[in-house]
Amino acid sequence: MDFCDLNQRIKPYDEAAAQRAVAQWNSIAKPIGSLGVLEDDVVRIAGITGSEDIDISRRAVVAMCADNGVVAQGVTQTGQEATGFVAANMVRNRSSVCQMAKPARADVVPVDVGIASPVKGILDKNVMRGTNDMTKGPAMSLDQARAAIQAGIDVVHDLVGQGYKIILTGEMGIGNTTSSSAIASVLMGVDPQVVTGKGAGLSDEGLSRKVKAIRQAIQVNRPDASDVLDVLSKVGGLDIAGMAGTFIGGALEGVPVVVDGFVSQVAALVATRLCPASHQFMLASHLSAEPASRMAMDELGLDPVIYAGMRLGEGTGAVCLLPLLDMTLMLYRGTTFDATGMDAYDEELV
Repeated sequence: MDFCDLNQRIKPYDEAAAQRAVAQWNSIAKPIGSLGVLEDDVVRIAGITGSEDIDISRRAVVAMCADNGVVAQGVTQTGQEATGFVAANMVRNRSSVCQMAKPARADVVPVDVGIASPVKGILDKNVMRGTNDMTKGPAMSLDQARAAIQAGIDVVHDLVGQGYKIILTGEMGIGNTTSSSAIASVLMGVDPQVVTGKGAGLSDEGLSRKVKAIRQAIQVNRPDASDVLDVLSKVGGLDIAGMAGTFIGGALEGVPVVVDGFVSQVAALVATRLCPASHQFMLASHLSAEPASRMAMDELGLDPVIYAGMRLGEGTGAVCLLPLLDMTLMLYRGTTFDATGMDAYDEELV
């Protein structure tokens, strides 16, 4: 997989379409820029798709599911079997994100990119049956990391071919905040203690074990911060790799991809380092309760819309953005100054 070639294949962001969207916003009977980031997101979607006529009517949550061998170090509250259990509930349309996706009119597409035990009915893109324990050696090989990224690219390609207009990132993988914190620590050059949180509900003692495991994994593997694929393979997760491919796939297909919480943010950071052009195709949804979420967003230069202290995962935060975008688009297509007979706001005075 040649990431330089992939980067060159990404169609440039359409500034002309974005400016037409700005002009449309400025014609709407309201103060200029008064919807803040939501207004910016609509403009960004126009630039991503090359059209100011925004259509996000078909939306899919791509939930990358994988197990992380580091759970052997006691870094999680639940056992590894929970990954397969929740993934199976996704297949049955019963998991948390499935319930929240219903009013948002989004389809959930669970993908097995590295679950330890097979799950019946799931989209099978399995690369390996869970990563290795990264405290003992590399979590996966470079080839396995590439394969998981390719899986994400392929899933998005297929979904866009089916008519989906916007892709949301999600995941399920017990132990994946440990892998995410390890990647964040290396790529952002920050001590593990700073970027590591309690995940799905660890005690203070559990958090100490988690930080210790990350330190040990970094010491054992010595990942090269200048080589993101090396970092991903040594201290990452297959779900993170799959989501990185989802971001790259969205950029290749010219559709917006919504960033979820901390694990997704780290995957977005990986995608941006691998294919810098993919960055302009990302939309931020929320700032999670994980301590490094703000740091990751700042590193990505993205503005989240929702500040709710969420830490559920699965793509639930990303789904919450959709109703807000739907309401925003209703106004975007709404009453203009011309229709009301009002004088438009002067852009020069904003």
